[in-house]
Amino acid sequence: MSELIKGSVVPSFTGATTDGGQICETTYSGKWLVLYFYPRDNTPGCTTEAQDFQRLLPSFDEADAVVVGVSNDDQASHARFCAKQGLSFPLIADTEQTVSRAFDVIREKSMYGKTFEGIERSTFLIAPDGQIHTVWRKVKVPGHAEAVLAAIREAGRS
Repeated sequence: MSELIKGSVVPSFTGATTDGGQICETTYSGKWLVLYFYPRDNTPGCTTEAQDFQRLLPSFDEADAVVVGVSNDDQASHARFCAKQGLSFPLIADTEQTVSRAFDVIREKSMYGKTFEGIERSTFLIAPDGQIHTVWRKVKVPGHAEAVLAAIREAGRS
């Protein structure tokens, strides 16, 4: 698998959303797509990140951008997470890790002496032409949603 960098074509993917729909790489053609990967629903960092994107959603809408979150949690977990946090953007339930693997965000992690595979917090900004515009790996949550929005606005000025 080649590394996904600026100018790369978005990998082919299909993911089931909380409402039972499907999202693929062409669902939002012609719009900016913020595809952000996070480890787990209802954990502190993931909740803050989702709330930050939700808070800025009107600004993303103004920039003709769509926000989509992806984790390996199932649709029921996503539904509870959206209801509890008031999230109005789609979440992909990537229980088979197909989308996560297509974007190469699965990493070996360790917690309390045990190793396991999990999502490395990452965001891919996909341009309206279907190419990757910006990649953020090992994301730190504070200020991240703002940085993604700034990247879209800056690209609009170019």
